[in-house]
Amino acid sequence: MFKKGLIAVLRNAFISLGALACIVSPSITQAQSWPDKPIKLIIPFAPGGTTDILGRILAQQMTTILGQNVIVENKGGAGGNIGAEVVANAPPNGYTLLLSSGSMMTVNPFLYKKLPLNYATDLTYITAVAGGPMLVSVNPNIPVNNLKELIAFAKTKELTFGSAGIGSQVHMAGENFTYSAGISATHVPYKGEGPALTDLASGQIDFMVGNLPAAAGFAKSGKIKPLAITSSKRVAQLPDVPTVAEAAIPGFVNLGWFALAAPSGTPKAIQETIYNATQKALISDAMRKSLELNGLTAILNTPKEQLDIQIKNETANWEKVIKARNIQAQ
Repeated sequence: MFKKGLIAVLRNAFISLGALACIVSPSITQAQSWPDKPIKLIIPFAPGGTTDILGRILAQQMTTILGQNVIVENKGGAGGNIGAEVVANAPPNGYTLLLSSGSMMTVNPFLYKKLPLNYATDLTYITAVAGGPMLVSVNPNIPVNNLKELIAFAKTKELTFGSAGIGSQVHMAGENFTYSAGISATHVPYKGEGPALTDLASGQIDFMVGNLPAAAGFAKSGKIKPLAITSSKRVAQLPDVPTVAEAAIPGFVNLGWFALAAPSGTPKAIQETIYNATQKALISDAMRKSLELNGLTAILNTPKEQLDIQIKNETANWEKVIKARNIQAQ
C-alpha cells in the first residue's frame, strides 16, 4: 500500500515538473536559440547623419558576430521619438533594437509635453556604443572665416542654425554654443543630420553644430566652412580646425554619444548576448578603424549600471539648461 502511494506521489510530482517545464522552457529556449532570424536596428533619424553612419558600421560587424543579418531601418522624425516608439512597441525578443542619441533619453522628456513612450520604463538600455566631438560650421556664403567672426556677425544679424530635430544632440549643441557665445539664433529642425547638412551646404541655413562623422565629409569637400571643433583637443580628421576653446570660448566642450537599447522586458540572457556581441564588434580591427576614421571613440558601459548613472546625471543637467533657455518642442 505504501509502495503504491509513493509511486502515485512521484508520478504526480513528475507530472507537475513537466507542466512547469512547459511554462518555463519557451523563454529559456528563446534566449538560448537567439538569434535565429534577422535583427532590425532602428535608426531614429534620416540617412546620412552620425547615428546612421555609426549604426551601419555596427550592424555590419554584428552581422558577422551573431551569424544573422542586422538590418538598418531609418525611422526619423520628432527628435528621434518616432523611431524610439517603434522599438518600445516591438515584442521584447531582441529582434528589434534601437541606436539612440544620448539626447533622446536625457533631453526629450523635458522638451515634449506629450511623448509616445516613456524613455525610463519602455526601453532597456544595454550599453553606450560610441561618442565624439561636434563641428561648428557655416554655409559657404556667410562672410566669416573663423569663430570670432561668426560670433561678431551673429550680433549684427539674426542667423539660423540647423539640427537633426528638436531635442537632438545637434540641436542642444547649437543651443549650448549660442548660449556660451552670448548670441541668439533661430533654430531650424530637420528629420536628421543629413538633410540639415545638405541645406547648410546649399545656403538655406547659416550655421550648424553637427556631429563630426556626418559633417567632416562636407567640410573636406568644401561644401561647408568648418570653424571649430567642440572637443578639448584638435582632431586628426580636420587638423587645421581649432577647438572652440582655442578659437573663442575658453573651456567650451560639447561631446555627443550614442547608445543601444531594446524593448523593456527583453530577457536578460538576450541582453547579455547583445552586449557581448557589441563588445566584440567594438574591439574588432574593422570597427576600430571605422570609428577612428569618423572621429568617434568606442564606449562600452557595464550593462545598465554605468549607462544608467550617465543618463541620470545628464538628465539633471539638461533639465536645468532647457528651463533656463525656455526651450520647447512645438
